[in-house]
Amino acid sequence: MLTSKTFIKKTKTGKILKIVREHYLRDDITCGVGSCRECDGPPTLEAASTSPSEMCQGEHLLCPDTNVILHQIDVIEDHRIRNVIILQTVLEEVRHRSIPTYKRLRDILCNPDKHFYSFCNEFNKHTYVEREAGESSNDRNDRAIREAVKWYNKHLQTSRQIQTLLLTNDADNRKKALDQGIQSYTIHQYVRSLKDGKDLVDRLSLSGSKVFSGDKVQYPEHLPLSAIQKGLKTGKYLQGKFMASRENYTEANVSVADQEKMIFIQGLQNLNRAVHDDIVAIEMLKEEDWTCPSSVILVHTEEKDDTDEEEEKENLEKKRRKVPKELRQPTGKVVGIIKRNWRQYCGMLQPSIIKQATRHLVVTADKRIPKIRIETRQAADLMGQRIVVAIDNWPRTSRYPQGHFVRKLGNVGDKETENEVLLLEHDIPHAGFSEAVLNCLPTLPWEITKEDMERREDFRDLDICSVDPPGCTDIDDALHCRDLPNGNLEVGVHIADVSHFIRPGTAIDKEAERRGTTVYLTDKRIDMVPELLSSNLCSLRSNVERFAFSVIWEITNNAEIVEARYAKSVIKSKAALTYAEAQMRIDDPSMTDAVTKSLRNLNRLAKILKKKRMEKGALTLASNEVRFHIDSETHDPIDVETKQIRETNSMVEEFMLLANVSTAQKTLQEFPDCSCLRRHPCPPPSNFDPLIKAAQSKGFRIDVSSGKALADSLERAVLPDDPYFNVMLRIMTTRCMAQAVYFCSGMLPPSEYIHYGLAAEIYTHFTSPIRRYSDIIVHRLLAVCIGADASYPELTDKYKTQAVCNNLNYRHKMAQYAGRASVNLHTHIFFKNRHVDNEGYVLFVRKNALQVLIPKYGLEATLYLDSKTVTFEYDEQEHTQTCGDKVFRVFDRVIVQLTIDQSNLQHLKLQTKLVEPKIEGFSVPPSTPSETSDEPPLKKKKKT
Repeated sequence: MLTSKTFIKKTKTGKILKIVREHYLRDDITCGVGSCRECDGPPTLEAASTSPSEMCQGEHLLCPDTNVILHQIDVIEDHRIRNVIILQTVLEEVRHRSIPTYKRLRDILCNPDKHFYSFCNEFNKHTYVEREAGESSNDRNDRAIREAVKWYNKHLQTSRQIQTLLLTNDADNRKKALDQGIQSYTIHQYVRSLKDGKDLVDRLSLSGSKVFSGDKVQYPEHLPLSAIQKGLKTGKYLQGKFMASRENYTEANVSVADQEKMIFIQGLQNLNRAVHDDIVAIEMLKEEDWTCPSSVILVHTEEKDDTDEEEEKENLEKKRRKVPKELRQPTGKVVGIIKRNWRQYCGMLQPSIIKQATRHLVVTADKRIPKIRIETRQAADLMGQRIVVAIDNWPRTSRYPQGHFVRKLGNVGDKETENEVLLLEHDIPHAGFSEAVLNCLPTLPWEITKEDMERREDFRDLDICSVDPPGCTDIDDALHCRDLPNGNLEVGVHIADVSHFIRPGTAIDKEAERRGTTVYLTDKRIDMVPELLSSNLCSLRSNVERFAFSVIWEITNNAEIVEARYAKSVIKSKAALTYAEAQMRIDDPSMTDAVTKSLRNLNRLAKILKKKRMEKGALTLASNEVRFHIDSETHDPIDVETKQIRETNSMVEEFMLLANVSTAQKTLQEFPDCSCLRRHPCPPPSNFDPLIKAAQSKGFRIDVSSGKALADSLERAVLPDDPYFNVMLRIMTTRCMAQAVYFCSGMLPPSEYIHYGLAAEIYTHFTSPIRRYSDIIVHRLLAVCIGADASYPELTDKYKTQAVCNNLNYRHKMAQYAGRASVNLHTHIFFKNRHVDNEGYVLFVRKNALQVLIPKYGLEATLYLDSKTVTFEYDEQEHTQTCGDKVFRVFDRVIVQLTIDQSNLQHLKLQTKLVEPKIEGFSVPPSTPSETSDEPPLKKKKKT
């Protein structure tokens, strides 16, 4: 059956077009019910012989409308909600309104245990409905849903008395359904009727409800979208991404496109219910009302109530009026929300003073997210548990956003639970690989065939070795160096040929693209590709034959590149060394084997290459990375040390950089519009203000006019009596940098390709395809360049490449944050039963605290200066804290005592106390040896 729609359209040029759209209807689309005698399709749906609902006693199927799916997806995902018809109308509406919810719904449809069936009602001649004159699209869709439910009820009467229930929270839609003889309930009514669904009631979203709201209006009203759009066009309002402060919950910044400086927002009224990552509309304040970030560190605590918050607001308002003109920043206020970017949040229930209370506040794990008010009857069971909640709404009359309970994760402090929290909070895909992905893997035993050898160069006889951190199993890269007859050297970088196993468009390719990167936690690794590839078939282990993608240079003894070539190859690594083992070989004059000679030549060339990079203006920055010693049985940290950097670390780094630059040049030459490159933008000068002021306090001038000028300034900033001063300056410089990002070459002018930190005109990532999807794209481009593989449409589509790059940038950033959070978690575990005195350096001076860097543990600790016995005076101009004759400045050395504050089991915190310099009534005595550590465990330990 064929229906058609005809309509007239006027183009931008003024032409009138007549468009006819044909719509084919069929009568052979099956209902999906296993017991149906009329349909031959797969039996996805099967009504239970015993009803799970006390309200609906007979056999039944469920048919939810669009809003039920959008707002109640947490309930829909539960294993007790089964045998559900998802209409095509609903699926399409969900896809247009929320991509994250659509993906979750697709996952449910693919799960055979859930018995969800997608019914194409828009192509079934019995259920298709035309939109009537004057009827809104929403009303037409509601009518289409009711028509489909009516057809199901009629269709299934011929087999068994199976009833199809319409689930909708739309009162008008439900009334019309009941008038037509359709059984219809709200999702709340149905869930409450489930015999084993008492805990499921807590997961019901209260979207649109104001059950927790008070009578008092606490926030300004948000402008409607129409007013916002009008204001954006006239320039009255600005659009940007809302980024809440981690240090002060009453402050935030809004990143506005095409503006160098962020817009500062201060005060709960001006924040106006915006949540971190929301897209907001802001209005600039008058210049005389501009302010600057407070020097006070404010965090959500469980003791504060709404009255305290009101007082804080008043105090902040008073301070705002007193800000000196030279310190003011462009300041605005949130006037409306353009797009909410809420997600699920991890947190803990705040203890309630009212026994048997059902309404509770959840203190979120992310300091940038406000407390969330939920209703639950499981409070007794959830106390001391990490839980997941979602925000439903935030009315003007509610101090906090309202939400609902999703699920519990485990006990607070349990390492597995805390790992799960940090993976969820940083949106790290960490579920096991699907069957479809695993089906893409080669079968074992795997071996290299004669046909493979014909298409590749044979480098198995070369003295190739790999140099990696201890315990590394995903070995991406290997190197060799040998003498050439003409007196020059041949240097090869050999990279695992992952693109041979991951073909474009396959399930494993799509999953690797989604994950973007391997995530390294302190005690585990979340692989981008299955372990069979990452730790076996792609890993360049010693004495086994492996596929590689090789970059071969002819290099003079002065490290000048004569020629570069690229080849798909087969290699057989002669040794898999750690950095320490490679360094020992280089330093031991008695070792003269071919691999050691190769390493010595590589190390000599690397020093020359690094010197040339430094002369061009490449930056040498510092980080406070640490390495934990992990108990082999309990997997808890038993010792910690800063990571040691050897010459061999720099050796490998230099040749990886050289390979990445060479590959970038080659791919850009062949694909000027669709190469995948990596750039590091030059930071705006204002980013360097904290660094410049800090250096000035010690008498040094930092020139930030160029990368070369900055590098030279840092090199000169040395205090002979304080060797750590220069390291701290470099750590502060690292924090001034912009984020390096992937991009498609066709989307930016060549002038913006520069990598500021490396002083490179062009750069990409080629050397780690086991753990980075960007490198797989570059491998595919390079393979096409040398005729080793064929191209495909998506590879040369610059918009598709840029979309992939955007995801990679997000995944890379989240992986970095997750890694830092894992170090922080293990630091807390390490200090749990210890009182440790350690040397620290003041990194920042705040109004009520000192931020202290502890080099040994690679962490920043906050030393709060709140004391009832002594008074600290803060100098806002000089950024100093004074107590009597003791003055604290940036870079000052202190001794602090670190321990875990266990007074609140809900939220364990690292507690910092001052030992030296001694301030009577504030400092604490040094810890005793019995407090410093537990009895050392006599167990094996491994490094991570």
